[in-house]
Amino acid sequence: MNWRNLWDKAGMLVVFVVLFVACAICIENFFSWRNMIGLSLSVCSVGMVACTMLFCLASGDFDISVESTVAFSGVLAAVVTNSTGSVMTGIMAGLAAGTLIGLANGTIIAKLKINALITTLATMQIVRGLCYIVSGGSAVGVSREAFFKLGNSSLPGIHLADAAARPDFIVALAAGLPTPVWICIGCFVVFGVLLNRTTFGRNTLAIGGNKEAALLAGIAVDRTKILIFTLQGLVAAFAGVVLASRMTSGQPASSLGFSLVVISGCVLGGVSLSGGVGTMVGTIVGVFIMGTVQNAMNLMNVPTFYQYVARGAILLAAVLFDQLKQRGKRS
Repeated sequence: MNWRNLWDKAGMLVVFVVLFVACAICIENFFSWRNMIGLSLSVCSVGMVACTMLFCLASGDFDISVESTVAFSGVLAAVVTNSTGSVMTGIMAGLAAGTLIGLANGTIIAKLKINALITTLATMQIVRGLCYIVSGGSAVGVSREAFFKLGNSSLPGIHLADAAARPDFIVALAAGLPTPVWICIGCFVVFGVLLNRTTFGRNTLAIGGNKEAALLAGIAVDRTKILIFTLQGLVAAFAGVVLASRMTSGQPASSLGFSLVVISGCVLGGVSLSGGVGTMVGTIVGVFIMGTVQNAMNLMNVPTFYQYVARGAILLAAVLFDQLKQRGKRS
């Protein structure tokens, strides 16, 4: 029993450590500073959105529209920035759009009682269509250099290329982590505190554990769900703006399959698809497992088609693992 409890609490952390060490030993340049920066940047967007997907899953729902929200917010931020000449106006437009999308999802699911799968599947299609309409079906380049700083700088103002070129690990670290990495870390901290130290976090877990009992306990279930999806839309939009800044353009075809990667990371980290169970530490570990596997496949030049197979297999394994844990708890 003690071993089972230990596995439930730290099993995926052990898996990640073993995976990371194996990659560092067996794959050339995996543990280089340049690749560590690349790995960190590759999980930033996923990590940010996973913070709020954790709340969706823990409450018994999920949101597969986040990939379209990420793309649309980045495109809209680029379009508005170009048309107004104001980077801040563009960013605010992207964030507002994502927030409204999340609010619409939450209201439809909570008030109209429509299944989260159907609601967010429909929203995903609608928002992706809007993304192509707004962009005219092509990438939207941005002429304002200030727009690029959000995704291509470090906190002390040192460009990523300069930091990555430093041969000494300590010197490079002192030069400052990339701004998107700090943003992701900030999301982990803020939403970790929100989950573990606030009534909102406890209510989220209570709703996912037993919705009827939560209602009887006086929890405002509908209002909580609307707030969860609104936060999901806002954070997905912010991730989209950061991604557009990194790519120096709004890409309407970006983030395809993004939502499945986010959900896979959460489930790998121990967040139950049945609701009521989830930790921020576990989510972080799950996100880094997904990112490490992707990074390792890229370094080994694994063809893209095989990478799709690997990601699908990981998602299936994560779901099966979740089901086995739930059966073990019921037995």
